[in-house]
Amino acid sequence: MDGLGATRRIDIYMKDTDMKDSLRTGITFGLTSAVITTLGLMVGLHSGTGSRMVVLGGIITIAIADAFSDALGIHVSEEAENVHTIKQIWSATIATFMAKFFFALTFIAPVLLLPLSTAIIVSLIWGLCILTVLSYYIAKAQGEQPWKIVGEHVLIAIVVIAVTHWVGDWVATLGS
Repeated sequence: MDGLGATRRIDIYMKDTDMKDSLRTGITFGLTSAVITTLGLMVGLHSGTGSRMVVLGGIITIAIADAFSDALGIHVSEEAENVHTIKQIWSATIATFMAKFFFALTFIAPVLLLPLSTAIIVSLIWGLCILTVLSYYIAKAQGEQPWKIVGEHVLIAIVVIAVTHWVGDWVATLGS
């Protein structure tokens, strides 16, 4: 009986750990996507249109449509691995949606409260801070040097932001 009880405790612990992994997957993916996608969209729309309403509409659209899209992507990916329980899959799905949705919406406040150019700068600082803190914790959890992981993630975000800015500038020239 004692051996069976120990086996059950291990099984419960493993399921609990798997659930935490599913939540971690959803939250880290959702946060990263919220920052990079929303900043890229904001910068591109700002440089392409200069319109507060277009940037605001873009943020809301990202918060809704892309949050659902990312959540479905994680859902299908977790299912395709064929190692997760239904509860773990849905945990990752919901965590992805919530993280993406709510963190994307945080970029609305600067756009509503500040001049648009200032709001873009504040949003860039806010987004890169979120990404830096998240990357730092990931590096620490993996036993890696934080500067490598943080640098890699921030560099990718900066590339996305620069490219979307240039694309926005290019689109603006098409309308002239």
